[in-house]
Amino acid sequence: MLDSKLLRTQLQDVADRLATRGYQLDVARIEALEAQRKTVQTRTEQLQAERNARSKSIGQAKQRGEDIAPLLADVDRMASELDAGKQELEGIQAELDQLMLTLPNLPHESVPVGKDEDENVEVRRWGTPKSFDFPVQDHVALGEQHGWLDFETAAKLSGARFALMRGPIARLHRALAQFMIDLHTREHGYEEAYTPYLVQAPALQGTGQLPKFEEDLFKITREGEADFYLIPTAEVSLTNIVAGEILDAKQLPLKFVAHTPCFRSEAGASGRDTRGMIRQHQFDKVEMVQIVEPGQSFEALESLTANAEEVLQLLELPYRVLALCTGDMGFGATKTYDLEVWVPSQDKYREISSCSNCGDFQARRMQARYRNPETGKPELVHTLNGSGLAVGRTLVAVLENYQQADGSVRVPEVLKPYMAGIEVIG
Repeated sequence: MLDSKLLRTQLQDVADRLATRGYQLDVARIEALEAQRKTVQTRTEQLQAERNARSKSIGQAKQRGEDIAPLLADVDRMASELDAGKQELEGIQAELDQLMLTLPNLPHESVPVGKDEDENVEVRRWGTPKSFDFPVQDHVALGEQHGWLDFETAAKLSGARFALMRGPIARLHRALAQFMIDLHTREHGYEEAYTPYLVQAPALQGTGQLPKFEEDLFKITREGEADFYLIPTAEVSLTNIVAGEILDAKQLPLKFVAHTPCFRSEAGASGRDTRGMIRQHQFDKVEMVQIVEPGQSFEALESLTANAEEVLQLLELPYRVLALCTGDMGFGATKTYDLEVWVPSQDKYREISSCSNCGDFQARRMQARYRNPETGKPELVHTLNGSGLAVGRTLVAVLENYQQADGSVRVPEVLKPYMAGIEVIG
């Protein structure tokens, strides 16, 4: 959530910056609501002062033996008007608050301005895509040859956009997740967490999925109790660990990592990536979250991105890093790097990780703060998140980049300790 003071003092600047994201701020509506709020607030404050003065004069009139009935009636009338004014003020503020929840984060000045993904800026590449001297197969063909990757049975169980993995491929999928968790905890300083997969609405509002993106979530309605939502990413549960907290500065930075399934309805994705594991309703991800002091968040973004990159480097998978332009960034991000891995069957790079600095955007929604040691006052923390990595998409990349002419797949060197001696699948 943006700072409401910015809307009151720098409304046009906010509108201009949001416009670079393709978001048109209704400036006239906000100005009208703010003017209405000020008018009602001024009238209410004046009425309160007048009522206090009138109440005081009642006692004085009573001492003088005067008839106080008219004064009492006047005070009662003011009380009714005051209650009506307060209700009107609450209604205006509620509308402003609801509007604030729909506004995306402001892009950082270092973010390239652009309309969509075509205007993202490539920052660097690592590795060289392999040249194959045989016809390249996609991960579906490679996985289905022995029945180890089964979309038909998954569809029988759950419908489209699900996968059933068996045998060595299921083990390879698990090995990837275990390798990632071990790397981030042993080498990168993250604390491993196991979090709930079901959360309530306030957690999703805190990280920005609600109210704007409810259609992308799987919701479980419970009669007489709060609704549950399946997590779209462990970012939600990990970041909300600090919701409503005032942290000691000595606790920062906090670095969490978790391996969880993620659940997304993929609303609006009809017809996109319908084959295989690129876009599914259920997929696994290793998620990294950092909670840091404000002055350290952009340095932390570079570090977090490097943590995700090292996974790909150790797997020896070619990739590139993109700085997302203003029009392609996620709702809560102030700056984002995307990692895209090389997918041979598609002859292009595909997203495998998104690493974002959200600044104080999520922290303001969650009221997550730390006590500034210099001032002694609570201040909002900054939050960051990134995939380290999406496990299913990493499996896709491994299957396709390590395939051999006979359709078998070599196991990457770094994964062999996790595969109980299996060096080749197929």
